[in-house]
Amino acid sequence: MTGSLEIGNRKLLLTLPAIASEAQPGYPANSETREPMANLFELPRYIAVEGPIRVGKSTLADILAGRLNAQRVMEPESNPFLHSFYEGERGAAFQAQFAFLVQRFEQLQALDLGARSQKVVVADFIFEKDKLFACLNLTDQELETYNRYYNYFRAQLPTPDLVIYLQATPEVLKKRLKKKNVPGERAVSDDYLEEVVKAYEHFFFHYTSSDLLIVNTSEIDFVDRNEDLQELLRKVSEPIKGTQYFLPLGGQEAASA
Repeated sequence: MTGSLEIGNRKLLLTLPAIASEAQPGYPANSETREPMANLFELPRYIAVEGPIRVGKSTLADILAGRLNAQRVMEPESNPFLHSFYEGERGAAFQAQFAFLVQRFEQLQALDLGARSQKVVVADFIFEKDKLFACLNLTDQELETYNRYYNYFRAQLPTPDLVIYLQATPEVLKKRLKKKNVPGERAVSDDYLEEVVKAYEHFFFHYTSSDLLIVNTSEIDFVDRNEDLQELLRKVSEPIKGTQYFLPLGGQEAASA
């Protein structure tokens, strides 16, 4: 997957791959020096779950946080400009995106992940998500201003040890949106949802900042089917290095890239 990504009427020339593959100026969560071979496998201390709306990231993050006795960091939901953005008001996209940028920065900056801390953190977003949506929603002129603040904030934040990317097709997500029927989500158009899914796929195809587990949730249901949840939890409890896939196909659930 190379070249440019078509988003609506705009062409993001390598913008999303650049977000995913650029050397992140932040610091790794597990940065302390360890004795060699002290542990054959140590669970990651900072786990982030990502994916488009209604893919199940908040549910999985809740479950993981409970199992690991971890601090739960929740995606900010309150945004005074979001309704205006969904209504298509001029300038609302920049206002809504900048409000989310500041909220996400403040949440992640407050994490205690230093060498002396033994705290485990599970979040349902990564900071790069903010720039992904900025590339979708902002004009080139707005992005120029946005990027100055984004880069300044990103340099001060930790990088997750493990990211779990939950995938689903637009058709599956549309059904889940309709079933959930949340008032604030009714304004999400089918076209916009498809653009978001495409942007996530393009972004994580190039993602290298953390170990990455990719889970396709179109054919599994870890919310209502316990066997699917247990298989996924077993996979997360194993060492994950580089990019790996959870493939629920007759027990052949894992493949390495």
